[in-house]
Amino acid sequence: MASSLSNSAVAFTGATASDLLRSSRSCGVSGIPLRTLGKARFSVRTGDLSVVAKVRKVKKHEYPWPEDPDPNVKGGVLTHLSHFKPHKEKPKPVTLDFEKPLVALEKKIIDVRKMANETGLDFSDQIALLESKYQQALKDLYTHLTPIQRVNIARHPNRPTFLDHIFGITEKFVELHGDRAGYDDPAIVTGIGTIDGRRYMFIGHQKGRNTKENIMRNFGMPTPHGYRKALRMMYYADHHGFPIVTFIDTPGAFADLKSEELGQGEAIAHNLRTMFGLKVPIVSIVIGEGGSGGALAIGCANKLLMLENAVFYVASPEACAAILWKTAKAAPKAAEKLRITGPELCKLQIADGIIPEPLGGAHADPSWTSQQIKKAIDESMDELNKMDTEALLKHRMLKFRKIGGFQEGVPVDPIRKVNMKKKEEPIVRKTSVLELEDQVETLKEQISKAKESSSKPTELALNEMIEKLKEEIDLEYSEAVEAIGLKDRLSNLREECAKANSQDQLMHPVLMDKIEKLHDEFNKGLPTAPNYASLKYKLDMLKEFSKAKCTLEKKSKGEELKLDINKKIKEVMDRPEIKEKMQALKAEVQKSGASTAADLDEGTKESISKMKKEMQLELVKVLKSMDLDVEIVSAKKLIDDDLKGKVESLREETNKKIENLMNSSDLKKTIQLLKLEVAKAGKTPNVASKNKIEALEQQIRQKLATAIHSSEIKEKHEKLLTEITLESNGGSNGSLKNDDLKEGTPKNDESRVEINLGANRSFT
Repeated sequence: MASSLSNSAVAFTGATASDLLRSSRSCGVSGIPLRTLGKARFSVRTGDLSVVAKVRKVKKHEYPWPEDPDPNVKGGVLTHLSHFKPHKEKPKPVTLDFEKPLVALEKKIIDVRKMANETGLDFSDQIALLESKYQQALKDLYTHLTPIQRVNIARHPNRPTFLDHIFGITEKFVELHGDRAGYDDPAIVTGIGTIDGRRYMFIGHQKGRNTKENIMRNFGMPTPHGYRKALRMMYYADHHGFPIVTFIDTPGAFADLKSEELGQGEAIAHNLRTMFGLKVPIVSIVIGEGGSGGALAIGCANKLLMLENAVFYVASPEACAAILWKTAKAAPKAAEKLRITGPELCKLQIADGIIPEPLGGAHADPSWTSQQIKKAIDESMDELNKMDTEALLKHRMLKFRKIGGFQEGVPVDPIRKVNMKKKEEPIVRKTSVLELEDQVETLKEQISKAKESSSKPTELALNEMIEKLKEEIDLEYSEAVEAIGLKDRLSNLREECAKANSQDQLMHPVLMDKIEKLHDEFNKGLPTAPNYASLKYKLDMLKEFSKAKCTLEKKSKGEELKLDINKKIKEVMDRPEIKEKMQALKAEVQKSGASTAADLDEGTKESISKMKKEMQLELVKVLKSMDLDVEIVSAKKLIDDDLKGKVESLREETNKKIENLMNSSDLKKTIQLLKLEVAKAGKTPNVASKNKIEALEQQIRQKLATAIHSSEIKEKHEKLLTEITLESNGGSNGSLKNDDLKEGTPKNDESRVEINLGANRSFT
């Protein structure tokens, strides 16, 4: 504005037109609208004083691009670099539309408290009841949120921003500015901070906490300068080896004409390409809304985590609804179809985890939410830091390669015409019991052979049989349900359950009662089904093979553990100091010339005992380092347990051999003749019958004895008898030979180390 004074000898220096207009009441220009001032020059005379003013049109400020690019000018492009300070006052509470039912309860609680303060009466019970109702209503509301409700929470004005979380989780934080190309975008904040002493490069979208800050931060929508600033900091972190943590909270990149002219798309694409080649771990956390490429430009990470009520989308629900349904009012439907919430994205393997929020959203307890984010960062970085550079890059590449995966080689049906007959579903044929029995017997033979030597093909065949039995049992159950007459009720009940699950609702008690009732009716009517015998056979086989699978898995794990233990023990025995002590002990025993332990002098005995204890301690340390429970037990107990196991094993083997012999055709005929003769003789047999019965019994005994004596069972029996005799007579008489010390450990130790691995696993 320009101002001039005419018809006066006095010059008003330093006065502006606005100053003169403020004093227009005394100059006689009150009541003149400012709109008139912008149209033409005017002159008002009061005595000798004349005021002339003209309003100049000013070019509209193109935010976020500054009008004056000179950084040295006060109020210029560096105004946003002022330190981020906490609000002096708490933000005003904002109630979302779906939270309005809670407002009535809050109002009641406030009214009752006000009444208690005014009257002095005790309303604590009523207040406690109302508060419990409020908490329950809040819980019910926030455990069954719809996608559009989560979108509204993610956009909540009081939701904590990137810097709020940063100052809540870091001990130190230094903000870094500028893209080294002429501008510092306030919508993206970068800096170095420490969490538990570990340094990280933090990059994130920054929204404002009020209208003034939002205008300054451009509502968290970055320009190309912001992405280039982020890129510069990524290169910096990669050079110095700082892991990168990015926080995503933006509606999208700023899409104005100048941004496009300066290469918005190229800046985002450059970031995408660069992030896949960075050699440091990257973790991205969506703390609010992640919109389109503006979010993905700092989101190509090894791990993508989301707050519970955050959303991640390619287009906002409103934009999607306007495109597909021609109205933004269809946003709730679009939000559901887009699958933009944390749980849905985790199912699609786009997000890797969900960080919990308090009831009411992150703004209800920002500090608690920040601590959950800190915990998630620590866990993710602990996992990623174990990878070398090559594995880290491959992990990041595979994370994005598997998104939207497809399967090659699967035939795709051609596009159906309107009146074309639908393709018939293939008829699944049920395997008969006779066919299944042959396969079962073959597999049983393989399993019995695999008990002696582990074989991978047997495990594969066993897994295939278990899967086949499961499919067969499903078909048998379907047939049984149809035979009993419960097919329609079952299909109706399935539809009700599917509907309840699709709406993310808890199972209704009435529905639970229906399920229980149908289950009881099916169990009662199952024995009357025509296929009950085949169903029972297949269930028994499934149970048996599942048990065999567990046994094989335990055996393979046990073998691996044995190898690890033997390797560790060998490492201990190969230590130079252990070998040196063993050699010295051997020399001492040979020098004494003793043939038995009784002939050794007290000093040598003490040296042997001391060496044995040292070895035990070393072995215990090594085994405990493998997370094993170690217990030192006496040698006598080990021998007794070993012998008991061998006796039990031999008994089982003998019984099995006798059972097989009894089922053989030759012996079976003899037994049948014996039964016939006993039946003929009755209670008072004559002499001839007695002789025949005795002869047949003797014949059976001889056949059994011959079969057992001719087999390897006799050798095992004699060997076991020898062991038992040695144990009872000379196993613990204290004799010691020089040969016993060849490997440096006496054979007749008083104690050994036993490793307990759980209820049914132990190795000695």
